[in-house]
Amino acid sequence: MTFTVTALLCLGLTLGLRTPVLAGALPKPILKVQPDSVVYKQTTVTFMCVETTGAKKYHLYKDGKQLLRHREILQNPKNKAEFSISKVKDNHAGRYQCRYQTHDEWSEFSDSLELMVTGAHSKPSLSAQPSPVVSEAGNVTLQCVSKQRYHRFILTGKGTRNISQMLDSEYNYSTQYYKALYSVGPVTSSQRWTFRCYSNYLRSPLVWSEPSDPLELLFSGILHKPTIKAEPGSVVTPGSPITIGCQEDAEICVLHKEGSQNNPWGTQTREKPENKAKFSIPFVTQQHGGQCLSKKPSVLTHQGHILDPGKSLTLQCCSDTNYDRFALYKLGGGNFTQNGVKWTQDGFSLANFTLGSVTPFTGGQYRCYGAQNFSSEWSASSDPLDILITGQLPFSPSLSVKPNSTVHPGDNVTLLCQSTYKVDTFILSKEGAAHQPQRLKSKSEAWYFQAEFSMNAVTSDLSGTYRCYGSHNSSPYLLTQASAPVELTVSASENQDYTVENLIWMVFSVMILIVLGILVFEAWDSQRQTHHVAGL
Repeated sequence: MTFTVTALLCLGLTLGLRTPVLAGALPKPILKVQPDSVVYKQTTVTFMCVETTGAKKYHLYKDGKQLLRHREILQNPKNKAEFSISKVKDNHAGRYQCRYQTHDEWSEFSDSLELMVTGAHSKPSLSAQPSPVVSEAGNVTLQCVSKQRYHRFILTGKGTRNISQMLDSEYNYSTQYYKALYSVGPVTSSQRWTFRCYSNYLRSPLVWSEPSDPLELLFSGILHKPTIKAEPGSVVTPGSPITIGCQEDAEICVLHKEGSQNNPWGTQTREKPENKAKFSIPFVTQQHGGQCLSKKPSVLTHQGHILDPGKSLTLQCCSDTNYDRFALYKLGGGNFTQNGVKWTQDGFSLANFTLGSVTPFTGGQYRCYGAQNFSSEWSASSDPLDILITGQLPFSPSLSVKPNSTVHPGDNVTLLCQSTYKVDTFILSKEGAAHQPQRLKSKSEAWYFQAEFSMNAVTSDLSGTYRCYGSHNSSPYLLTQASAPVELTVSASENQDYTVENLIWMVFSVMILIVLGILVFEAWDSQRQTHHVAGL
């Protein structure tokens, strides 16, 4: 028995010398990827498997299956291997791991690294609610929306930290869009906050859509206006020198004359910001004089305020101030859209903003701003312009006129808009009118929701074709289908007709009397002449 135990012991020692140590005894490597773990399709990516002991082989695995391998590592030091994939495609998206071998021993697998490939689907839209202008240390809600039926939306961003959030999409029956809302904050102005969003499907969660347009947050109340001062004073005689000082702690200072279409009068760049930048004008002429212009522009629509989906929409910003550029902003939208201006012969500056084919997402409130070139300061906002989209609620209200659709100047008229379905607001529109349609909150009366639009002392200008619509508070720019049109006619009154007729008869009577008078006078004169001849 002793012999048997000794033989087995010797056999075990012999096997122990020849059998490799089980995998996992070596420390696991670290897997990295360049340029990023989120890459656009057709990009070349490089995986790096990094370890500390030195190895002979490295293997790269995708979703648990060996994809690539490296032998005879020649790098110095021999502690990493690179695996390149040129022009990645959708099928390269996945979870990657690597491991290495030293002699007969294999390391543990690295932690998983996910590679996301973008550009596979149409891009969603990203906006800030209610505005991309936020306060220091405040919170902001970001909304990612798409007409496509995506299952999830992914928000990515960079600020004081990298941000990545994934949410299931929700369908909005009012807008007929899929969306996700992200709460981000608190945000600070210490770094720039720039966001994009993507979308994907559950069947391929690592294959993402095209990225949305970037959205950058702007902070209000952070930068202070510089102080500008002229020496020896702001009133000088032609030919005199003048120095304009800009008091501000900044690396770049630009001197610009308001209203000028030329380049800035001067720019100073300093590696070490000082407290004051000085711009010298040795010989002042009349062209150096000027004043600040900040008159608010106007925003117009030539297609009307209430639009059917599918129509083309162009908004126009204009002003009688000589602005060099305009910016159009939609309430709750993303960044400002800027356009250069055209100059008209009568001195107006204008810019057209083509928004393309109308969709429910087009509905909203728009404003425009004007600015001079090389100036970061914008004018006051234009008056708001509401764009309303019809047919987004599947019913129509009814419209009627009291007391009658044909009235006389000075009469009072009421247009009654009613709906059996619940609406929060009624909108009354006149065909061809330049002004924005009227809005009234609905009131519940018996089995109806209704609103009464009153017109006192009507004039002929109010004649025309009217329609009414309804909307919900949750989506105030998306309307029902239009009511049947109602024609309102403001005609001249009967009294006015008789007055004109009487005047005509009076004039005619006077003319008859004049003719009779002339005939009588001629008869009398003829008779007088006859008597005179007889007397002779």
